[in-house]
Amino acid sequence: MIRIKFPSMKRSLVAILRGIKPDETAAIVDGLIEAGFTAIEIPLNSPDPFRSIEIAARRAPKDVLIGAGTVLTTDDADRLNDVGGRLMVSPNVDAQVIAQATSHGMVTMPGVFTPTEALAACAAGASALKFFPANVLGPSGINAIRAVLPKDVAVGAVGGVSNDDFAAYAKAGIRTFGLGSSLYKAGMEPGEVKLHGVAAIRAYDALEENGL
Repeated sequence: MIRIKFPSMKRSLVAILRGIKPDETAAIVDGLIEAGFTAIEIPLNSPDPFRSIEIAARRAPKDVLIGAGTVLTTDDADRLNDVGGRLMVSPNVDAQVIAQATSHGMVTMPGVFTPTEALAACAAGASALKFFPANVLGPSGINAIRAVLPKDVAVGAVGGVSNDDFAAYAKAGIRTFGLGSSLYKAGMEPGEVKLHGVAAIRAYDALEENGL
């Protein structure tokens, strides 16, 4: 089993741009990168997602992960690789999809909710685990499951998580977050998205300032 390590980032935040259109991608992605984001996910249930991912991947510096969410098939993983994506996020644990993405050198982050799913994802070689919906499990629920997981697997909270929740999760040892609707909703102007991004970065930086 091969596992691509989840990269060490100054701020372990993934921007989730569900619903973004190709003609909006450049300005919004540029703004988020300028704000300080180094991981951006474009879900495949967005309009023409692979085109948007290709645009984002071409614009992003090498240290910025660009990829897809809602990846459900090995064909999706292949297409993601073809357009330059390096991050594969899925809502479920499919060992074949994880293996295919890993074969392309991608960072993989499947969605899990239970210890069984989390351990299956680890066994399949996932780089990180996306606990979703995190707001249902909460920091204590995710932390309880972490006790049985390999120590080298990154754990992220996604779903119903906003800047206001960072401290509660950080107190439980969770410092990787996926930000969706609290950061971006379809149709938002690039300037508004960037403002949300700047606020998220400030909230994340405040964790260290507050000793979390």
